[in-house]
Amino acid sequence: MLRFALRPTVIASLLAFPLLPAQADTNAPAPVARQPAIEQIVKEISPARINAYINKLVSFETRHTMSDTVSETRGIGAARRWIKAELERCGTVKGRPELAVRFDSYIEPAGRRLTQPTEIVNVVAELKSAVPSDRYYVVSGHYDSRATDVMDASSFAPGANDDASGTAAVMEMACVMAQANYPLNANLIFMAVAGEEQGLFGAAHFAKTARASKMNIAGMFTNDIIGSSRADDGHLDNTQVRLFAEGIPALADMPEALRTLISTGGENDSPSRQLARHVKAIGEAYVPGFKVTIINRRDRYLRGGDHIPFLEQGYAALRFTEPNEDFNHQHQNVRVESGVKIGDLPEYVDVNYTAQVARVNAAALASLATGPAAPAQVKIQTTQLENSTSLVWQANPEPDLAGYRILWRETTAANWQHSVDVGNVTSYTMKNVSKDNVFFAVQAVDKKGNASVASYPLPLR
Repeated sequence: MLRFALRPTVIASLLAFPLLPAQADTNAPAPVARQPAIEQIVKEISPARINAYINKLVSFETRHTMSDTVSETRGIGAARRWIKAELERCGTVKGRPELAVRFDSYIEPAGRRLTQPTEIVNVVAELKSAVPSDRYYVVSGHYDSRATDVMDASSFAPGANDDASGTAAVMEMACVMAQANYPLNANLIFMAVAGEEQGLFGAAHFAKTARASKMNIAGMFTNDIIGSSRADDGHLDNTQVRLFAEGIPALADMPEALRTLISTGGENDSPSRQLARHVKAIGEAYVPGFKVTIINRRDRYLRGGDHIPFLEQGYAALRFTEPNEDFNHQHQNVRVESGVKIGDLPEYVDVNYTAQVARVNAAALASLATGPAAPAQVKIQTTQLENSTSLVWQANPEPDLAGYRILWRETTAANWQHSVDVGNVTSYTMKNVSKDNVFFAVQAVDKKGNASVASYPLPLR
């Protein structure tokens, strides 16, 4: 066996010249510019109020879409009237209504999951921007519930997790943000939607109406099954939430912009995935120790949610769901079977966990609605062969705009790895960073440091 020994003089020389530290990345992604007002909104989210909302919704015994609409204490009619009244109450500040609350209703014809034409009623609360704006962000939970038989409109169907948890979170966000008196640059819509279990009816109606009226919905979140931190095998995970984000939609006819996205390798840079990256960055900055785990899928297998109708109308939309579902507490008649209690009851909801998910939502919504819009018409110059990259974009309209930020990452990376602020310009050339080797995007940044969602560049030929 060969053995080597260093002379004392060599050891001394090594100690005199220690290894140099790794060179700092001068183009590391810019940190989130945390705003005190948003931190206060996050702090105000109350597990106790969320718990009270969930228990009140459960007290209506069933909120099935075809259940009683006349009773004041039982059925979906009583539930929606209570939701509307509560949002009106908490959305009134010093005698002035900050939340504009209304019913959004229509008649859904009889079908596979409706025995007769049925009124579908969404409860919609709007928080207006402080300045004129046509930009909207929508957040929803569905307040209807079901038993094992999806057509059973009379049995006890508490729906504590699915989806009183999401509805309660949305109500809490609406109330806290209405009371915050925080000036917004975009409008926020908080919705409790109906008919989800029967076919995503309420969300589909709202999304179709929005598209028909050319409503500028810059992003949509749904919160569905966000109430439990315990999996079906009993293990606890209260440190993360899943965020489902669609890449390339499954369309029979593919628009040219989508075809170009695919041809440039941007399958992971759809508007929904860009929105998800933004939510992850903001949520994790304002809720330390809580992870937003992006799932690059539209939804779980065999399941669907109220973000899907918005995706189908061409809007960026995401779904929040707990990390591990216990199917004994979803879509089940309440009963005891082989000594196991089954049913979607409040005792299986972790309101502290639900509050964490609500805090991520609230931080993201506040950041999106106070920051600038995503840059429009972002293009990458492809007129000549070169190893530098030139980007151009349309100027943002916001008066408090500070400038723009270029982002880039390796093509195998999930999240942005580098950034550089380039000032208030509408074009920029990255020297010796080839568009062939990385993915680029552009963000708008205001004078407080709030950054927009990133915009992926399409080729400019």
